[in-house]
Parts: sequence; C-alpha cells; structure tokens
Amino acid sequence: MLKSNVAYLEPELMDVVRLFEGAEALAIVHDGSYADGAFVNVVTCEGERRVFRHAASFSDELHRKSLCKRYAKLALYGVLSERFRKQLPWGALTGIRPTRLAYAELEAGRPFEPLFCEMGVSEENRALVRRVLEAQKGIYERRAGNSDLFVSLPFCPTKCEYCSFITAPVAATKQYLPAYIEAISRELKAIVPLIGNLRSVYIGGGTPFALETEELEAVLRAVAPLRTNGCEYTVEAGRPDTFTPEKLALCRAYGVTRICINAQSFSDKTLAAIGRRHTAAQIYEAFEMARPYGFSVNCDLIAGLTGEPLAAFCDSVDRAIALSPHNITVHTLCLKKGAKLKEETQRLAEGSLADMIAYSRTALTAAGYEPYYLYRQKYMAGAHENVGWTKPGHACVYNVDVMEESADNPAVGANAVSKKVVLNEGRIERLGSPKDIPTYLAKVPALIGQKNELFGH
Repeated sequence: MLKSNVAYLEPELMDVVRLFEGAEALAIVHDGSYADGAFVNVVTCEGERRVFRHAASFSDELHRKSLCKRYAKLALYGVLSERFRKQLPWGALTGIRPTRLAYAELEAGRPFEPLFCEMGVSEENRALVRRVLEAQKGIYERRAGNSDLFVSLPFCPTKCEYCSFITAPVAATKQYLPAYIEAISRELKAIVPLIGNLRSVYIGGGTPFALETEELEAVLRAVAPLRTNGCEYTVEAGRPDTFTPEKLALCRAYGVTRICINAQSFSDKTLAAIGRRHTAAQIYEAFEMARPYGFSVNCDLIAGLTGEPLAAFCDSVDRAIALSPHNITVHTLCLKKGAKLKEETQRLAEGSLADMIAYSRTALTAAGYEPYYLYRQKYMAGAHENVGWTKPGHACVYNVDVMEESADNPAVGANAVSKKVVLNEGRIERLGSPKDIPTYLAKVPALIGQKNELFGH
C-alpha cells in the first residue's frame, strides 16, 4: 500500500523508491513520454522538478515498453540517489534475476556490460555477473523439454523469525502428514508422463528431515518412478538438529546425490536470537554424520541476521569454509511477507552488511569457490543479493535452471509454484498451489488437472 503522501507510481517505480530508506515518505510525481526520438521523464520530488532525456530507438512495441520502463527507473533512481547522496550496489536494477537480464542481452547479440553500466550497477557486481555466467557454462541451456522437479515439504521443528514459508512446528501439523504424503504421491504419479528430459530433482522445505524416517521414505519412494536417468537429486535436509544416520542412509539408498546443512550462523547467540533452536556444535555433528555417505553438501549462511556483528558473520564464513562443503550459499537478510521479522520491523538496517558481503566474496574466492548463481528479493537489507558459491564441478543444476528460468519446473505440494517455460514465445506460465495445507489437500484433484493442461503435449 502506497503511503498517502507518495503520488501514484507504477509498481516497478515503487520498487526503486523502496531501495532508499525514507523515500516512501516523500511526495514524488512521475510523468513519462516519448518525443523527438527520446524517452522523456519528468520527476517531481518535494516540489523540485527534474527532466531527463534518453535518446533511443526501438524495434517493436515490446522493445518500446522495455525501454520506457528502463529510462523511467533510471530517472527516478537518479533523483533519489542525489537526494539521499547514495549509490546502490545494483543501481536502478530492481529485478530479482540480474543474470537473466545479462543472458537476454547476450542472446540479442549485445554485451550486457553497457546496459549494466547505464543502470548504475557497480563494477564489483558487473564482475560478479561475469563470474556467474562463466561458472554456468556447461550447465545453462535453453532447450525445449528440459525440466526440473520440485517437491514441497513445508514442515519444520520450529519457525525462524525471518522465515516466510508456510511452515509451522511439525508437532502442530503432524496430523496432516499422512494425507499430505498421499497427496504429493498422487501428484507425482500424475506428472510422470508430463516430464521430458529431467535434469534435477529437489525436495525442499521447510525442513525435509523434520519428517520421521518412515515418512521420508514414503516421499522418496513416490519420487523414484520419475527419476530414472540418474540426474542430480537434492534433499534439502535442513536444520542440523534433525539429522540422523537413518535418514542419511535412506537418502543414499534412494540415490540422493546432494543435501543441504542449513547452518545460517555458527554463533550460538545469533542462533538463539533467530529461533533456530540448535547450536553450532550440532552443525559440526551434522557434517560429520553426513561425511561417510558421499553427498555433495551445501551450507547456507545469512548476512545481516538480527544483532549479529561483522566479526561473528566473518567467523561463520571461515568456519563454513573450514568444513569444506561443495557449495556455500550466502543469503542477505530479507523482510518477507508472513515472517515474524517483517511484522516487527519496517525496514532492515544496512549496518555493516556491505562489509559482510565483501568479506564473503573475498574469503570464498580465496578458498577456491566460484559464484554460480545469484538472485535478489524485495526488501533486502542494503539492496544486496543472495549468491550460491561452488567448488569446481559441483554447481547445482536445479539452482541454475530455476534462477535462470531456462527449463520447465513442475512442482508438487502446498505452496509449490509450477512453471512452464515457452521458449519460442519468450514467456512463462505459472500455476501456484494453495499455501494452506488443508486447502491444498482439498484441491489436489483440481491441481492434477491444471498441471495436465499446463505441461500436456
């Protein structure tokens, strides 16, 4: 909802406003037009009127609309950047997939750097994009029939303060588990004939290991008929306090190739503050427990967690590197709808976040990791990004395909969003499942029919 003293702006322009703390309280009016071979944008902020002209030609109506949005955002960013005396790391870019924009430029026969420079993206982030594209070589492809399967298990031991997922403590939702497993099994069986070249499977949460061993096996058994080609297979696993040798052995027996140990921080003080209910010692225990099974392992960290100082975050990065997982994902704290943190906080303070991000990039690079995917979200602290880092040869196919929207993504379970990528038309069709578990259970027959329509050949 726009505040009363902010004049109406298009949603993409409001995304620019939100990048600057305090900008939503300003009176801002925008007027754009195209005249005499130039896009003209007039921005009036606190009574001061500024006019911007960008000379440009366009090939068709779609291109014209794209340029119109680009120069409107640039004009507004220019005014606010000057007003707040601040340059942002991604400049006027507001989309969640900078690398997708880079690929679009490359696929149109243009280098992406000029556009990123024009939009005010820092040299550090332009270099980051170049590194990501390089790391994706041999994985990234846009080919009809490619697909990646997602299975949603929205169950956790407890809910963290920053979490926006529909998860609730598993003890409070356990009564739904038998019906839920039956429902996703029905969905999985129905989509077998709809999947072409399956590149990866990802069972995510929540915390999949919050399920009992027998319950987890029922899910893995339902997935088995779809994964017949030995493709990458991730079970997110999740919080270290849910790990058991039995669950790890079960995953190995069903061909799982990759798991996630979601540490978030190695500081016991931070873990307690965000409601994780596990200790740093249990992170080490989970790594040791998983080591004999030969999985590729991802470890998640979050920069900017409530009250965590720079030194503590840097220590977490160092500790994660010392454990030598194949992937380390560095997230930036984000205010997400439905999270307790968003209910209590209007805006995240940037604090030493830029230094945290800089340290993670330097330390991970020095340890031999390369950035292989990145994405951004609204309401991220400091307007930064999330980056997945990988050792050579261990990039996660699922993460690349989903972030670049380069393959179909059939998804089952509550709050799962299926995507059909129509390559020859440059568009994506989406089908979202209900977030609420009882509502989802009631709509499974309808969802099966809708997925048949979406992915049917």
